[in-house]
Amino acid sequence: MMSQVVTRFAPSPTGYLHIGGARTALFNWAFARNQGGKMLLRIEDTDRERSTDAAVVALIDGLKWLGLDWEGEPISQFERAPRHAEVAHELVKMGHAYYCYCSPEELDKMREDARAAGKPPRYNGYWRDRDASEAPEGVKPVVRIKAPLSGEIVVHDHVQGEVVFKTENLDDFIILRSDGTPTYMHAVVVDDHDMGVTHIIRGDDHLTNAARQIIIYNAMGWTVPEMSHIPLIHGPDGAKLSKRHGALGVEAYRQMGYLPAALRNYLARLGWSHGDDEIFSTEQMVEWFSLEALNKGAARFDFVKLENINGLYIREAQPADLYEIMLSTAQEVGRDVDHAGLSANKDTVLAAIPELQPRAKTVLELIDLAQFIYAIRPIAPDAAAAALLTADARTVLASIADTLGGLNEWSVPAIDAAMRRLAEEKGLKLGKLAQPLRAALTGRTVSPGIFEVMVLIGRDKSMARLNDQIAQ
Repeated sequence: MMSQVVTRFAPSPTGYLHIGGARTALFNWAFARNQGGKMLLRIEDTDRERSTDAAVVALIDGLKWLGLDWEGEPISQFERAPRHAEVAHELVKMGHAYYCYCSPEELDKMREDARAAGKPPRYNGYWRDRDASEAPEGVKPVVRIKAPLSGEIVVHDHVQGEVVFKTENLDDFIILRSDGTPTYMHAVVVDDHDMGVTHIIRGDDHLTNAARQIIIYNAMGWTVPEMSHIPLIHGPDGAKLSKRHGALGVEAYRQMGYLPAALRNYLARLGWSHGDDEIFSTEQMVEWFSLEALNKGAARFDFVKLENINGLYIREAQPADLYEIMLSTAQEVGRDVDHAGLSANKDTVLAAIPELQPRAKTVLELIDLAQFIYAIRPIAPDAAAAALLTADARTVLASIADTLGGLNEWSVPAIDAAMRRLAEEKGLKLGKLAQPLRAALTGRTVSPGIFEVMVLIGRDKSMARLNDQIAQ
């Protein structure tokens, strides 16, 4: 019987959950879900100078916002340092590791000699077979693993295939520093083994680490987890992803108005595919997910595609859910006027959202489109709207105001019929009335249907805004 699948996401808390890390977490989470297993969260906080509590909080908040949960409490790698040291000393006792007493100066000389001989600058195994009795007094040793002197190490990878490393290119690397703290290479292996991790899914920048880590697994007689090394995300230009491409923390995407489900959908397609499907639910992704479908080529981040996908998810969302997201986003990004306006006009905003959804690709655009509801009089039109409000247009607006003032019923059909009659009387197309009307009532050139807008904000506000512009 096969053991339960256990994956892990193991970020370093040196900043926010960046977009590449979010995708790695998503793949680990989706595979665990697909297999009926579990994903664990390990905070690799051994770098004490760069690790911060604030970054840990940001990582966890980012994962929760993305909707990626994990089993149990997050595990701190730093707190497991005594266990890492225990395994290192156990390897020494077993004859698979040794104490090295070389000074920094001696190591520098080894590298210089290697370079002079045209060899890679690395440790030459000086203390590998020496007796501890030869150790200099007062020197705290490091612990080095005994790398195989001949043969090959093969990484059996679900994405990269069989990757072969010649052992002659691997040196006796340090697993425990002289102060008793573990190196990353060693701590990862001990943690993955102790946590029962069966599958490692991570970036292909860790592929060379895999060969070294397998040496430790083999020395301890532990089972090597199955591995999948996924290509890193590139920018649209094919270069390594940078901040200008979108290498931001997931909180930045939240603040830019992206929905978690849309981001999950988009990230899933950056390095994984299911036929030609571009749009799919998280449930479908989990159902379809397999390691074999992970792509070997680097994916390119494309903001335009992300925006389009986000627009689809906004159109499908429930207005009540979108209202809450608009409210929290306005607060998070410091748009206090919008937050107050959305709060004070909840019913009107909720009624307007179905009209706004087809016109917005982000939550910020939704907020912008909703501003007509709570705009403060007199409305200051933006540049495009101001260009429409010419002297001739104000004359037309005066005629519109006269016509609207005589309406007995304030409804979309009634306003529509009245405006059509006025357009016919003046020999104008309906758009020639609607454009300045929109600019006057919303201060924008883009809004929901202008007659719907008038019904949403009501007769009094509509007439007051209209008269403000006529009086200019």
